[in-house]
Amino acid sequence: MASGQAQSGQRQARSRTNGNARGGAQQRRRARGADDQGVIPVLARAAREVEAAVQKGPLKPSNRARFQVAALLLREERARVKTDATLSESERANEQKRLDGLAGILAKTAARDTSLISLLGDEAPVTAAAKALRRDLLLAAGVELSPDELIITTDPKPVDTVAQKQVVPQSVRQMQMSNPFLAPDFSAVQAKPARVNRLANWELIEPLFRAFEYGAGGGAASMELPEAVGLGTPGKLELMRHQARFVEEVRHGHRTFLLADEPGLGKTAQALLAASVSHSYPLLVVVPNVVKTNWAREVALWTPQRTATVVHGDGNDVDAFSDVVIVNYEVLDRHVGWLSRFGFKGMVVDEAHFIKNLSSQRSKHVLALSRSIRATSPKALFIALTGTPLINQIDDFRAIWQFLGWIDDKKPLAPLMDKLEDTGLTPADFGFFAEARKAVIDMGIVRRKKVDVAADIPARRVADIPVELDDDLGRSIREAEAALTARLVERYRRRLALRKSEEEFTEYDRDRLIRAVAHEELEESKSAKTGENVFTMVRKIGQAKATLAADYTAQLARNVGKVVFFAKHIDVMDQAEAHFAKAGVGYVSIRGDQTARARQSAIDAFATDPEVQVVVASLTAAGVGLNLQAASNVVLAELSWTSAEQTQAIDRVHRIGQELPVTAWRIIAAQTIDSKIAELIDSKAGLAARALDGSDDEVVAESSVQLEALVSLLAEAVA
Repeated sequence: MASGQAQSGQRQARSRTNGNARGGAQQRRRARGADDQGVIPVLARAAREVEAAVQKGPLKPSNRARFQVAALLLREERARVKTDATLSESERANEQKRLDGLAGILAKTAARDTSLISLLGDEAPVTAAAKALRRDLLLAAGVELSPDELIITTDPKPVDTVAQKQVVPQSVRQMQMSNPFLAPDFSAVQAKPARVNRLANWELIEPLFRAFEYGAGGGAASMELPEAVGLGTPGKLELMRHQARFVEEVRHGHRTFLLADEPGLGKTAQALLAASVSHSYPLLVVVPNVVKTNWAREVALWTPQRTATVVHGDGNDVDAFSDVVIVNYEVLDRHVGWLSRFGFKGMVVDEAHFIKNLSSQRSKHVLALSRSIRATSPKALFIALTGTPLINQIDDFRAIWQFLGWIDDKKPLAPLMDKLEDTGLTPADFGFFAEARKAVIDMGIVRRKKVDVAADIPARRVADIPVELDDDLGRSIREAEAALTARLVERYRRRLALRKSEEEFTEYDRDRLIRAVAHEELEESKSAKTGENVFTMVRKIGQAKATLAADYTAQLARNVGKVVFFAKHIDVMDQAEAHFAKAGVGYVSIRGDQTARARQSAIDAFATDPEVQVVVASLTAAGVGLNLQAASNVVLAELSWTSAEQTQAIDRVHRIGQELPVTAWRIIAAQTIDSKIAELIDSKAGLAARALDGSDDEVVAESSVQLEALVSLLAEAVA
């Protein structure tokens, strides 16, 4: 829009110029019998000045403006001469002959510097400096100008919408004041002997892309990794072997990676531990909105000695003194300014295929941030995470490679160029594609599939994805939860007031009273027709999570193929299916009101049709008796009230014939009762393990999850 306004202003300026020229036509005539007076002699001097300047070298902006103004006035004067009734035919022919001579000078000048030709077009911008020069030349020619021509106005500058959005959180200002000097890191700068670049004049970007199409030779696109010395982590969790090997490569000094493991293989943990062993703090993490809360949780799990802050909105709650700053793509435009000056030592981009479109603002921001970090920290850690580095075409590599500093927009950069030089080959040589592909892979491409590392990972696991509900529905859920808690506390206080004051009130009595109050609330909720209770709240949470869960499912489907999406309520399934349709993700549905034939048709399509990427299934209708093992990934958009129902849903995928490890992704609404329900479901699974498998897992009392959720709310409130 800004450029359109500028062009409109330029057309108006040109229109005013032409209009004023016609209005003052009679005033611009030279005096009769004096060839050194009037507009033409002034134009001749201007044309000769530009001609002389172009012979000395590239024209400066002032001479380019002089050329443009001379061309414009030449047109105006030629139009005046043609229509001036006061000129005799001989005078008119003489004037036109002189103007033709000036046109010849300008044409020769433009032939010497062809960039001048663009100034002759109707849409060429007329700057304020050019307008002022035009006025001065006409005054020098003795032309009487109108007030509009004497006053030079400038078009307003286009509004920089990105700069207009920029914010600097207060915490960032405090951090900058406490450490105002950001010294560049010159530790990696070493004098290198000059080498002969055989490939300097070769076009290499396209051959490198082609190398990944034609030079595979059957080999996987994954660099060799060292064996790990151990599987332990700062968080006292254990890595899987394939994860530990990646971290070991970072420990050995490698700093740029395209980590393209399939979902479910723990890319987040690998990236965080890579930052830990390379001391790449502060670390910037750019992620999709749906997983930014999960990243903060993962920081606490894997590197508990480090702190993380999540950027929401304008960043008013950002803790700029944290080790890890997590920001989502959607708000990056507001924060790219202070982030580029923050002094990060590492940067991770999750779902890096989001930046494949180089013309998009998100891609420009990410690449600008990577350049600024590389400029101040040459040894910085850069990791692009994606299960799908290529979506539509081989050119999708371009933005990711630029982010990693392997190429710029024209050529490979020094580290990759050195590897290509070491091959001793050019794109014209046989074997170049295979060697070039290997050179790029050795820059840091790591790709493992579930089937490749099946021995390293559990046959079935549940991974939680916390999400923030920061819209109006999310706020209403938190308000409803607060109201429910207040109602429980009030009921508890009334019951407590009925006790005799002299009676001793022990911890045991307190727990019994809390449980009694929670049980009373639950029984009333079961029979209630209206009002907020634990059941309506959980349903609202499911509705609020629906689109986020569907978005995560769509990402999974693009990364790994087929996914099973489980929900409890019909309206949540409807929302998810609407999102899949909008995103162009093929899906089928399994619901309780289907005929047996319709259900089997949906199952067959999911199993055999490559266009069907997702099956949207009801937890109750599809939880038993179905075989959905065409997928190895399950998304649980809503939580069940029982561990058994959750297990049965996962078992639709994890069953005899399944050759891949199965991952169930539970979408959890952070900072709501949803988190407590997830914990209770897990404890119920522990109860089954104790009863049937001899496990010693601690479990909660044998009561309903609904009751325990209410007990938890009240206990926290009165603690």
